[in-house]
Amino acid sequence: MQSIHPFSTALRFARTRGLLCTLLLLFGAALVPGAAHAQAWSLTQAQRQAYLNYYAPVILQRAEESSSKPGRDWISNYDFDRDANFSNNRYTWTSLLSSYVAAGAANSGAYQNWRIRPTLYASMVEYMDGGSKGVLLLYHVFHPVDKEGEAIHDWERIEISVRGVTGTPGGAGEVVGHVTVTSHGDHVMRSNGSSDLKFMQVATGKHVLIWQADEDKGIGSTHAHELHFVQDSYSSISASVATNGTADVDVTNDDDKNVHYVWVPEASTAAVTAWNAKPISYSSASSLASRRDSQTTWSNVKRITYELQDLADVFASQWSGTTWWTSWTDDAIEDVLLDSALASEAGVAEVPAGLQRFYLGSRDAYSSDGTDGREGVIAKSWFWGAYSAEENADDFTSGSDDFGGYDGSGRDSYGRTRATASGDAGSLGNYWRQHDFFVHSGTLDSREHYEAGMWLVGAWYLPQNGGYDGRWSQLFDDRRDYEAPPVSAPAPTCPLNGPLQCEIKGGTWNPTTCTCRVTTCPTCGTP
Repeated sequence: MQSIHPFSTALRFARTRGLLCTLLLLFGAALVPGAAHAQAWSLTQAQRQAYLNYYAPVILQRAEESSSKPGRDWISNYDFDRDANFSNNRYTWTSLLSSYVAAGAANSGAYQNWRIRPTLYASMVEYMDGGSKGVLLLYHVFHPVDKEGEAIHDWERIEISVRGVTGTPGGAGEVVGHVTVTSHGDHVMRSNGSSDLKFMQVATGKHVLIWQADEDKGIGSTHAHELHFVQDSYSSISASVATNGTADVDVTNDDDKNVHYVWVPEASTAAVTAWNAKPISYSSASSLASRRDSQTTWSNVKRITYELQDLADVFASQWSGTTWWTSWTDDAIEDVLLDSALASEAGVAEVPAGLQRFYLGSRDAYSSDGTDGREGVIAKSWFWGAYSAEENADDFTSGSDDFGGYDGSGRDSYGRTRATASGDAGSLGNYWRQHDFFVHSGTLDSREHYEAGMWLVGAWYLPQNGGYDGRWSQLFDDRRDYEAPPVSAPAPTCPLNGPLQCEIKGGTWNPTTCTCRVTTCPTCGTP
């Protein structure tokens, strides 16, 4: 009897597996119209940064602040206090932020090590879309606290689909296919052509206008930093700003909502100039805190720049091979089969390839329970594209609709599950594969466990296939020690007809404060 060498058996298995994967790729390509004829190409790292900056949103936010809570609704970064421990973020933000603001205003020297640095954690998924290229841009809006300071780590996300990608952001033929925002557990989508999609179009960017609620609980109303689409055009908003009108906007699924902050991407210089937005620094923090919770005019709205950082920045701290318990708990766990190692900005491997476990519960060192029960980004369905898209958010008492991507019940427009797309049936219900991803088409499918779009097939993420899975990659320098240069308080935007109206009243116009002083008694000076 002829013996069979174990290596020969393994080689035959590898060849057979390779053939099956090749057939699966061909089968998957045949299911996608035009995919077999696609000419694969890839963006450069600089182009990827440019796309994320160009399409970054402008966020108009309501605040729930007071003189004792300056800056409480600021967007921030994970490590604003630079202690590399996220479990004390809620306590530090609620107890010490006002002291930081006061210290900066007095230049007292306390808290100078802090770096608030408002941040949207971003990533790009790049893929061949039939005969053209598409990208998904993910923006994760981070707040250190939520629910009136009772919850830690508030994660809200904005997803922007761009189709017909040219390599130059905003190039001819490029369209925003859809935008999806989170509203607590729901994923509200608006597609190209919707009257609810409004953009600030400037030379340096096409910025979708999004409204965000404050941290208030407010059950039964907009609350807890939920996101909505702004229904007013940028031209109408800018006209209201020019006349110092009431600072509010129409939003989807609700009425007019107050605005106290405008968050502008720092890399879009035209947008920054148009809004006269300033970065937060130690010395400027006090002047950029709203301290408001009621209706006001645009001259009192604080305009602040934000930066982009990488969605993958904290994944290494959640890996089982590190001291994950410093900032995370085992209340939420995800096992992920990594095809390649996760690396730092310098290219140093931080998490090795293979089946890896991530601990994703949000640890709160100052909570009696040690957590608020929330889960980190990798546990979010939107991180895998495996969410159920909706036209409107459900009532606040309901949970998220379940697509079923993880267990394999979730199917795309071609009837595929994620296992069909990856070729790994054993992953269903057991682990995610690193490059599992569902791309929504922008059309809503009301059937249970079906979504309009496609699971990306096989090795879609490889450069030779025109793909890039930026969810796990580093694009932006961390700038951990960066402190924005000191700035003066932003000048108020005065009503255009203010000086004329003041002259008619016989008063004296002060352009610095946008006020008109009228005296009824010229000799006594009584106003």
